[in-house]
Amino acid sequence: MRLLPITVCKPGMKLGRNIYNEEGLILLAEHMELTDSIISRLSMHGIDFLYIDDPRTDDIAIPELLTDETRQAATRVIRSHFRRLMDDSSRKKPARVGALSKDFRQILNMIIDDLSHQQNAMIMLTVMQITDHYLFQHSINVCIYATLLGMAHGYNRDQLQTMGLGALLHDIGKTKIDMGILKKPGELSDEEFGSMKQHTVLGFQMLKDEPNIPLLAAHCALQHHERLDGSGYPRSLKGHEILEYAKWIGLVDAYDAMTTHRVYRNAMLPHQVMEILYTEAGIKFDLDKVELFRDKVAIYPLGVSVMLNSGESGVVVDLNASYPQRPVIRILKNEGGEELAVPYEVDLSKKLTLMIQSVNEPEAF
Repeated sequence: MRLLPITVCKPGMKLGRNIYNEEGLILLAEHMELTDSIISRLSMHGIDFLYIDDPRTDDIAIPELLTDETRQAATRVIRSHFRRLMDDSSRKKPARVGALSKDFRQILNMIIDDLSHQQNAMIMLTVMQITDHYLFQHSINVCIYATLLGMAHGYNRDQLQTMGLGALLHDIGKTKIDMGILKKPGELSDEEFGSMKQHTVLGFQMLKDEPNIPLLAAHCALQHHERLDGSGYPRSLKGHEILEYAKWIGLVDAYDAMTTHRVYRNAMLPHQVMEILYTEAGIKFDLDKVELFRDKVAIYPLGVSVMLNSGESGVVVDLNASYPQRPVIRILKNEGGEELAVPYEVDLSKKLTLMIQSVNEPEAF
């Protein structure tokens, strides 16, 4: 299968992977044939990329980080509890958070168990899911990424549970932000951005006194937008003033925000986001955390189309865990743009003179 921008997908192409609905259930099954209507609807729902069947790459296996059972349970729990908190009738009342701690801990344990079986797993663009609110899927993604990084860093299960709970609930304060601000399609005004920034304080206030929520998890909600140089909010903390868990969550929160479709911009690919994070390493984010994150992210996702500096183009078919920036490429077109009768593969970790020059350029499809 190939990972294509939805803008180049055409009727007659067949899905290479399932598309899930808001509840984590299959909406469109793999191998379903696309129509103009389906493509248009998926685009309207914020799907920027699709896995498409392609006989030249039908052997590409893309692993899932979570089982269907875990993903569906996580989606269901987050939607139900966050929707309750977002309900207009509850916005002016004190938030009752205690009811969710048991459910969220259960979900977190399922996520930790799934990830524990994949010690060498890498963060990839794998699940295509429409959602009725960005906040729901974002909370799951941030938890997955933070937990995976915590494992790579060497945290024990108790530490993973605390940081994972902080990751799941880091944006809970947004349930008390005006929906018009949360879903505004354009740039926020200074006043609106000031209101949006209050989600960190609101989240902390909602969590800090809950007996079944670790205080450290509440501080993750408060501090995940703080930055090393003091440019963050709400308290302009610097360096060691920021909790380690909050630093991890702040990093993956920024990554997921940029690789996910938003109402005001399309999703970016991982290699583009990592370039941005590297420019901010040592300034806004810890360099060692960015470096570990780089080693756990599939910078060039399986199935993505690339062009090499040789002029040849093809598809990423395998990853090198030790050198994620130098994957294995199946060459489909020669330097003249002609389709090869017999594609072949090159391992960029061994062919050091070859480099990826561009991603998803039209001539590579």
